[in-house]
Amino acid sequence: MIEPLPLVSSLSPAVLSFLDTQLHTTDDLQEASRLVSELQNDCHVLDQSLTDLNQNLGTYLLAYSTHSDQVDLLFKDINTKLNSFQPSISDGEKGEKREKSETFLGKELPALAREVARVEAVRVYAETALKLDTLVGDIEDAVSSSVNKNLRKQTSPHNSEEARFIAINALKLAEDVLTKVSRTRPQWSHLVSAVDHRVDRALAILRPQAIADYRSLLTSLHWPPPLSTLNPSNLEPKKSPESTNPLFTMKGDLKTQYCDSFLALCKLQELQTQRKIRQLQGHNGNLEITHQPLWAIEELVNPISIASQRHFSKWGDKPELIFALVHKITRDYVDSMDELLQPLVDKANLSGYSCREEWISAMVTSLSTYMAKEIFPIYMENITENRISWLHFIDLMISFDKKIKALVAQSGIMLEEDVNMQNISSLSVFCDRPDWLDLWAEIEFSDAIEKLTPVLEDEKKWSTEVEESVNILGSEGYKSPAISSAFLRRLSSIIERCRSLPAVTMRARFIRLAGAPIVHRLLEFLFLKCQEAEGLTALTDDDALIKVTKCINGSRYFESVLKEWCEEVFFLEMGSNGGVFDDEICKLEEFRIEWVEKLSKVVFRGFDACSREYIKNKKQWMEKSEEGWGVSKSFIVALDYLQGKMSILEMNLNKMDFVGVWRQVASGIDLFVFNGVFMGYVKFSDGGVERLGNDLMVLYGVFKNWCLRPEGFFGKLSEGLKVLKMEDRLLHGSFEGGERWMKLNGIRHLTLTEVERVVKSRI
Repeated sequence: MIEPLPLVSSLSPAVLSFLDTQLHTTDDLQEASRLVSELQNDCHVLDQSLTDLNQNLGTYLLAYSTHSDQVDLLFKDINTKLNSFQPSISDGEKGEKREKSETFLGKELPALAREVARVEAVRVYAETALKLDTLVGDIEDAVSSSVNKNLRKQTSPHNSEEARFIAINALKLAEDVLTKVSRTRPQWSHLVSAVDHRVDRALAILRPQAIADYRSLLTSLHWPPPLSTLNPSNLEPKKSPESTNPLFTMKGDLKTQYCDSFLALCKLQELQTQRKIRQLQGHNGNLEITHQPLWAIEELVNPISIASQRHFSKWGDKPELIFALVHKITRDYVDSMDELLQPLVDKANLSGYSCREEWISAMVTSLSTYMAKEIFPIYMENITENRISWLHFIDLMISFDKKIKALVAQSGIMLEEDVNMQNISSLSVFCDRPDWLDLWAEIEFSDAIEKLTPVLEDEKKWSTEVEESVNILGSEGYKSPAISSAFLRRLSSIIERCRSLPAVTMRARFIRLAGAPIVHRLLEFLFLKCQEAEGLTALTDDDALIKVTKCINGSRYFESVLKEWCEEVFFLEMGSNGGVFDDEICKLEEFRIEWVEKLSKVVFRGFDACSREYIKNKKQWMEKSEEGWGVSKSFIVALDYLQGKMSILEMNLNKMDFVGVWRQVASGIDLFVFNGVFMGYVKFSDGGVERLGNDLMVLYGVFKNWCLRPEGFFGKLSEGLKVLKMEDRLLHGSFEGGERWMKLNGIRHLTLTEVERVVKSRI
């Protein structure tokens, strides 16, 4: 008699999915008899496995019973020895009693204690092994029951899920015991390993079955939902997300089944996490690897990713639509993750997981995977022609990442670690392909230089000073040419683009490859400008001096901006072995110091040439001053030259470097005039001393605009004149007093030999 077919409503979702897979067409019905035979064989094998497990359990119980009898005999033997100890020590003489007592306390008692401890350890081991064996047996029974119920037609999905929860609870109890054993009895590693082996076999059956049931429920929910067709004129959804979200619209038994299935997957993942943590303890492993994507969320994203890629393949020439679609899907369904699924994750005790972040991370990861496989290889085929398209695509990625971070920020999640940043950044595609990152840096640098070339050729950019600051206050004090501001804007643009990279090491690498060369290119340009000015007139011409001052100003401004940037947290994170721009800052400083010194030498050489007659005229110090002239005429020419050059430098050079110039010039003039006049074997009359004093007062006046006490920067000249003007009574004992006399009279810049020569030059 042929049995009637069961009602469709009585079949479980897993069975329906199985039948749909196996009997997809009419031709497949001819294979029905073979399929029935295979299922009967599988059921027979599972029943045989259950019978074997029951037999093994009986064998283990019998072995435990035998072992327990042996332990009982050992305890009886110990008890007998203790009972016989008291009568034995009561017989004989006191000396013999003392000897037996000492023998017992010194030898037999420690041995007895060790034996008791050994027996106790054996007892605990036996109890633990029996408990674990029972739990593993429960696990295997529950897994077998869950599989059988899933295959039987009359079994409801609720019963199948209930059997799965029984298996998960048994797994949890076994894991708790294993954790305690691993912590308190590390020498029982073989027992733990044997149990882990059997648990792994159970999990190898339980997890795929739970995932298969979860996928079947998603199919029943009509997940994934239909994707809206996007076009350039309509990138926004027409319906509210709630009305098209199956997770919001599911009701009744279907919602209960889905929540139970989701919860079962989360509990399995939590259990797997605890097992990994236990197994990694003591191996110096990084426990961060135990954090895996949420399995249930991945199963939600995978079908959406497959459906989305059908659209992606049509939008090769419009990549902005790809990012728009991914952002739309991510945004539309993110609220359901918080409201519906997050409580289930919390119930499963999955610590450190946010459904919102996991959903966003899974969507971004699927997009990154698609880009790495399908989009970037196309750009790489002909990168020379695709450079502009590459930069445009990077712009879209950066814009997309900013929108994604905004979605994450709505939940208050702080993403500071590089690991978390990589999970929600489409630019994480460069983490696995550093060669692509290097290529991007090269393209960015080439694009920046291409845009800076017209600026370099524009003389107006060279003569015009910066009108507004670029990320630095007080830029008007630098008198920097506009060209340095143009370079800074390009460098700032590159830095801003790399801020979206998810890892500090990637950002540092990108800046060194794309940003640092821009600084080197500016330095090359400034150096060539200075060499050009020096080569034409040896910097004797005022225009040449002004060109060099512009270069120094640009270098000073650029250096100051880089130093200020390097104080930001963004750059400090990259500075484990020094700042990312340390080398460039040092080179800018070296360039500036070198050419400031050259300017000082140029001014000093001109002063030297103009004052040569003044220095050679030794007779003037014996002559009386001409009426109406308080200053030597030949010295006025040199001072006029000095005043003119310093005025030009003051007008065109920034204040900080101008200070360095006039101080170096003052130091050079001080030594030059002192050696030429005081050390030139001349004789000073009272009129000559007065004339020299007037000359020096005019010299000090040239520098009075830049300091309050200019004579302090002419130490040798000031002290030499002081010695010349000293009265005889003060000079008495100068040779005998030596350095003590010099110290008492405030002579610090002259040596004793120089003082003696100055004193002897007086008439």
